Amino acid sequence: MFRFFESLVDPYAHQAEGDTPPSRLWPFLRDYSRPFKRVFAYAAAAAVTVAVVEIWLIFYMGRLVDLLSASTPGAFLADHGWELVLVALFILFGRPALQAVDVLLLNNAILPNYGTHMRWRAHNHVLRQSVGWFENDFAGRIANRIMQAPPAAGEAVFQVFDAITFALAYIIGAAFLLAGADPRLVLPLLVWLVLYGFLVRWTVRRVGPASKAASDARSMTTGRVVDAYTNIHSVKLFAHEGQELGYAREAIEQTRQTFQQEMRIFTIMDVSLVLLNGLLIVGVVGWALALWVGGSASVGVVAAATALVLRLNAMTGWIMWALTSFFRSLGVVEEGMETIAQPIRLRDAPDAEPLRLHEGGIAFRDVTHHYGGAQGGVTALSLNVKPGEKVGLIGRSGAGKSTLVKLLLRFYDPEQGTIEIDGQDITHVTQESLRHAIGMVQQDSSLLHRSVAENIRYGRAGADDAEIVAAAKKAEAHDFIQNLSDAEGRAGYAARVGERGVKLSGGQRQRIALARVILKDAPVLVLDEATSALDSEVEAAIQDTLYGMMEGKTVIAIAHRLSTIAAMDRILVIDDGRIIEEGAHDDLLAQGGLYASFWRRQSGGFIDTRAADAAEAAE
Repeated sequence: MFRFFESLVDPYAHQAEGDTPPSRLWPFLRDYSRPFKRVFAYAAAAAVTVAVVEIWLIFYMGRLVDLLSASTPGAFLADHGWELVLVALFILFGRPALQAVDVLLLNNAILPNYGTHMRWRAHNHVLRQSVGWFENDFAGRIANRIMQAPPAAGEAVFQVFDAITFALAYIIGAAFLLAGADPRLVLPLLVWLVLYGFLVRWTVRRVGPASKAASDARSMTTGRVVDAYTNIHSVKLFAHEGQELGYAREAIEQTRQTFQQEMRIFTIMDVSLVLLNGLLIVGVVGWALALWVGGSASVGVVAAATALVLRLNAMTGWIMWALTSFFRSLGVVEEGMETIAQPIRLRDAPDAEPLRLHEGGIAFRDVTHHYGGAQGGVTALSLNVKPGEKVGLIGRSGAGKSTLVKLLLRFYDPEQGTIEIDGQDITHVTQESLRHAIGMVQQDSSLLHRSVAENIRYGRAGADDAEIVAAAKKAEAHDFIQNLSDAEGRAGYAARVGERGVKLSGGQRQRIALARVILKDAPVLVLDEATSALDSEVEAAIQDTLYGMMEGKTVIAIAHRLSTIAAMDRILVIDDGRIIEEGAHDDLLAQGGLYASFWRRQSGGFIDTRAADAAEAAE
């Protein structure tokens, strides 16, 4: 039974994903609710049916009182015995069955699947965002919104069917019941309903924005706390625990204040609700008693009216909390939409096809990119890298080297100019095929909090264990991997490396990253300070491996340690976003320019950029 209801909707069913989700709340929820339309209809029908049954029970109680008043015990059982048996059977079996269908639809068909469906789609959408998009926000806040928006949406859906639909059906049914007894009994109910409506309107108009503000504050707190945890080494290194506490306290205090504002609304609501419910009880029951005294109503009518308003009195607080919970949840969803509903701006062209890589030639044609500002990046840069050519890039920090690589990988689109691989504009090929064709080792090689084997296999899904070990050996990583272990007792290639690889040294992380790229074996290779975290002995040991990796590939290598690129076919010196020198190592030394200055002033193969800057200023 459970499995039947749980499988009414597949939360992972394929759905065409657009690059621009609806930016308004209701269209956004409608879009995410499309797979649930049929189940929502069933749930609404079940909620109405349960409400009708509850109203009927109160009606039948009034009828029972009237029958008892008009009969003797013997005559009552003789005349109405079978009726009582049938009603009893319905209450014992029929009513629980209807209730079971109602709760199975809500608790088993909708709630687990709706949140899962939204979280799955939201995560899918966010993963498609560009690197630049992620660089503009806290990872913690992004994750928090993806985690809290789906359950909030599920809670809103739950309240629609568990409370709001039921309550509407119940109130309408109550009005019909009172009108059937005496139309005048509906009047106090209508007066109360109007006042109750004003209270609901006042509450929901305030609770939505208040909830959104509180949710936003919670996300900010999560972002700041996660930022401190992610960079705990820096926090400890600079002894800034106190500063981080102060930074977090600002967000925590903002969360407290927004939550206080939210709770004030609920306090006013609760007190006002008690006053209104008193008016309802006195109005309906008092009027029913007046009608009975005047001979216009039976004892059963008074009993039914009393039971009805007491039930409404008990329900109104629940209904109000359900409504406020509904709008609070919508506020949380709206806050989450600030992340989930952002359009994907860096996308594949409509006619994009997989990259057809033949030789691996790369061309930058008048490329300009300044990240939306006036400085940094590259300016009108043109560069041709021949198939199989090995090109080294050097320059001061911020000269534009990494920007060039990010543009090649299409982490950003250039503001002007084009980039081509084998004559194909990379904005007209699929991003996935482009990045499959490029292997990259970065200066800061962060690893996934998974096993060593899983991190290396990231280079090529489906690689077997033997291929993983072979790649690790080429990267001089096999020996230290065999000695690894984690807190759960996993060892060797099964050991987990910690978030971003924090359990490993910088050199160990770099060698695992190298093994990953070796396994990928892409035709274009990008090395961004690939050996910066290695000591001289290890670097020397894998130097042959690096040059073996480069064999037959088009290579772009960024380095401050000039010894790693001295043997490149061509070396480019970039300064202020432009190529100012290029040539082989010996040719650049003979020119006596900036490269020669770097070479003279380097220490152990590193560029002493401050000394170079000072020398240039003196000249």
